[in-house]
Amino acid sequence: MDRATFACSTAFFHDYSSSSQGTFCGGHVDFIEKVESFTYSDFFRDYLIPNHPCIFSAKFTEEWGSRRNWVTWDGKPDFDYLLQKFALEDTEIRDHCQWVKLSDFNFSVSCSVPTWAQRVYISGDAVVPVANCDVKEYNSNPKEQLPFKEYVNYWKEYIKNGYRSSRGCLYLKDWHLSRTPFHADVFRSYSWSANICGRKKWLLYPAGQEEYLKDRHGNLPFDVTAPSLQDRSIYPRYDQSQPPVEIVQEAGEIVFIPSGWHHQVYNLEDTISINHNWVNGCNVAIMWCFLQDELAAVQREINEWKDPMDDWHLQCQLIMKSCTGIDYKEFYNFLKVIAENRISVLENGLDDEASAKNTPKAAISTLGMLHAVFDLKRAVKVLTSLSANEDFKKLDLTSLSPPPEALLHHLKAAIDTALL
Repeated sequence: MDRATFACSTAFFHDYSSSSQGTFCGGHVDFIEKVESFTYSDFFRDYLIPNHPCIFSAKFTEEWGSRRNWVTWDGKPDFDYLLQKFALEDTEIRDHCQWVKLSDFNFSVSCSVPTWAQRVYISGDAVVPVANCDVKEYNSNPKEQLPFKEYVNYWKEYIKNGYRSSRGCLYLKDWHLSRTPFHADVFRSYSWSANICGRKKWLLYPAGQEEYLKDRHGNLPFDVTAPSLQDRSIYPRYDQSQPPVEIVQEAGEIVFIPSGWHHQVYNLEDTISINHNWVNGCNVAIMWCFLQDELAAVQREINEWKDPMDDWHLQCQLIMKSCTGIDYKEFYNFLKVIAENRISVLENGLDDEASAKNTPKAAISTLGMLHAVFDLKRAVKVLTSLSANEDFKKLDLTSLSPPPEALLHHLKAAIDTALL
């Protein structure tokens, strides 16, 4: 991050409402054509801070091994190669994608690959999560675990039979064969999705628009194109919603999805994509607001049990964790890891040998001091709010190390020292 971007971000968040997720007017989405003329500071200033989507051209992925090796000469998935490489060998998928700018600047820095594929085993029995797109279960698709080899064989037969199967339309997460229902990404994180081959159609709704798409019970639709949304007795506020931002993503292109933007995705042909989610100083407050909203929803649902249940507030945390994957104490530890990594870079830096290694700490160091300071300042803001939260204070905080007050003091001291 350069000094001009640091000043811009500091000014933007000075009077920023933590619940705000930016505004987006019109349906135009910027297309970033040239790699050499686009910097991370450009991305941070023009897209992360205002929380706007964009598309990166295929030039950003043309050197990826996956673009060369996973695809046949005519742009189709190379099933034979995939079976040989990922179902029969001990290999890591990170060998097949370049470390790109979009993934370097997050709180959980890692190579941007599907989690199932980061390590598969020689046995040939690599197991992958598969969902049935033809079946709706509550507001999602039912999922099962299949050997990767079995799934690839299914996919080949599915194509051979004219895209029909008695097993239904199955997709492998994150290798989407058909579509993903309407949703926002985990923890309201940022995400990017790179098409290795194939084409996708995206329907994007700016953050906040999802409120107009809820039914009279407060539930989001499974499919935003369903005719039932026109029924005002079921979706009373649908007429107030904006039309979705529509994107057709071609092979090699990367789509950046802003924090909190709900979306629905269709694969227009056989498609393999690599996806990545992350949180940084720009959207960590949005994540915190999301968790507060989730807890409030749980509390409303079981409010009648508040008096007779001695550990009601703990049960609320447990239910929230089962729904979101995290509770308030784990969120504190999440912030702590972020802060300690940033402080370590500010206080100690890295020698040349350590900087050359492909490690999270080395990746964080490439952010530079100003980005580390920015992230720390945003972490202080959220940590201060968390520490003052009444539901957080009702928990047993003695297991937290260091205590919130001590961590806050350390963060503030590190920021002051860095800015001297």
